[in-house]
Amino acid sequence: MASSLEIIDGQNWREFTGTGVVVLMLGKTDCEACARWTDELTTFLAGDQAAQGVRFGKMILDQKGLTDFKREHGSWLKDVDVLPFNVILRDGQVIKSFAGSGIERLTNRLSGVLAG
Repeated sequence: MASSLEIIDGQNWREFTGTGVVVLMLGKTDCEACARWTDELTTFLAGDQAAQGVRFGKMILDQKGLTDFKREHGSWLKDVDVLPFNVILRDGQVIKSFAGSGIERLTNRLSGVLAG
């Protein structure tokens, strides 16, 4: 079963990040590298290679309504200086993160999280 890239915003981020293993891609509206990574990730998720039981989401940081997210995750979010930025969370806790893109980079980190 293929996964999809969910749109994460001020209304659903707590539900998305709170349970299980999730991959959250952070970007901005005018970020060309973010748009390319979105396309690459969407293509990957449309296939059958994505890890089962893992949800994938994309959050646009310059959209309105993310004050609570930014406040609650400010301890690591303040250090994000390269977009796109990817965070793997388990039950609301950041387990791994990396800047940039790359399916192989993502799957390597994700397999480590799922194995542990």
